[in-house]
Amino acid sequence: MALVFTLACGAGCYPARRLPTGASVLQLPPGVIDVHRETVLNPGAEVRGAPAGTTLHLAPDFQGRAVFVINGPGVRLHDFTIDGNRDALELRAPLPPSNLPFARYTRANGILAEGASSLTIERLQFRHIAGFAILVSASKDVTIERVRVSDSGSRNPLGRNNATGGILLEEGAADFRVRHCQLTGIRGNGIWTHSLFTSPRNARGLIALNRLEGLARDAIQVGHATAVRVADNIGERIGYPAEEVDIENQAVPVAIDTAGDVDASSYARNQFREVDGKCIDLDGFHDGEVIENQCLNRADAALYPFGNVGILFNDSNPHTRSKNIRVIGNVLDGVKFTGIFAFGTGHTIANNQLLNVNLAHCNEDAARYGCYEPAGEPDALQAGIYLGKGFLWPEPARGNRVVGNQITGWKMKARCIERAPGVKPRWNVVQRNQCRDATSSRP
Repeated sequence: MALVFTLACGAGCYPARRLPTGASVLQLPPGVIDVHRETVLNPGAEVRGAPAGTTLHLAPDFQGRAVFVINGPGVRLHDFTIDGNRDALELRAPLPPSNLPFARYTRANGILAEGASSLTIERLQFRHIAGFAILVSASKDVTIERVRVSDSGSRNPLGRNNATGGILLEEGAADFRVRHCQLTGIRGNGIWTHSLFTSPRNARGLIALNRLEGLARDAIQVGHATAVRVADNIGERIGYPAEEVDIENQAVPVAIDTAGDVDASSYARNQFREVDGKCIDLDGFHDGEVIENQCLNRADAALYPFGNVGILFNDSNPHTRSKNIRVIGNVLDGVKFTGIFAFGTGHTIANNQLLNVNLAHCNEDAARYGCYEPAGEPDALQAGIYLGKGFLWPEPARGNRVVGNQITGWKMKARCIERAPGVKPRWNVVQRNQCRDATSSRP
């Protein structure tokens, strides 16, 4: 089948181009070209921008799922720009229903790949995208490299982000790599994986060496996945702007978030500054590692209205239990509440630096900042490390090692390691932790 590429652009229009059967290279013309409808690429197609620069601009009457839709193997796209004309095409919509993937719900994306394989997307620029810059669904062997995304994503009817704008791999995406990308001004999540509860997990992925700045949701999220490595990413201003945070749906921003069933995965050597939310959330995370990450905030709780626990163990997935997580060598400096909130079994929490913990001065300043959750656990938000008992079902901290951590902050000498009611001191090994009261020396 011949590759058909159509750009309807009014005056100066670049006409429909039909390549001979078997041909696969589409050289885009230079300049700015209005796009009115989606183009489905044939297997093996290569789309490349002009050396002088090509910008594909979505017209106000654009109709389609994405500028390019990919369903087959061997497609490569490189060296051009997509301008999504967000001001004209933004549709204020909530998140999709729980039984519907984003690929079947979100329109006006930059690139949509569904059931693709051996896909390469490199050196593309996306700006003002109403949907996702790149949405990859049920695909395998995907490389996304040196992509830039700016000022993208839409809002829900309340004016909050609806998770769109960034790079999403969903519905059992496998063998993927997202490297050396830069994302700025994203309303939703930056780089993330997601699958329906009943769908295959995403697998064997790498998210590395990316830069993310100014996101109102999560910088990176690993959702319903196995064997994903998140390494050496750098981020700043996570949870900004505050007015676009989806707080009504409890979408507290996170530097590195987790959702669904996630195992055999690693979060290592990532560095973040100014996180108005959590540093790392381990919801459904088990049998993996969190090693040598950094989250640095200023020492003023009032600056972080969505500030939270530094590293939170979590359990909203009914098929997982928190177990066998190695949390080693992380640096958290400036945490609004507790440094590490842990429960479950088989964990090693060792050699972490938890500095300037409990900026909110819980529980003494509870009336101002709120220090009341979870119910019946008064020490939960005022500790350096808290050994809890689980949220949705009993997972008391038992059989864990808490060793060699350095903890400073508000009343940390007295509240360094706290336990939930019912968690016995003998259940966990707690040794050689250094705890002292301190205030920040940083401006």
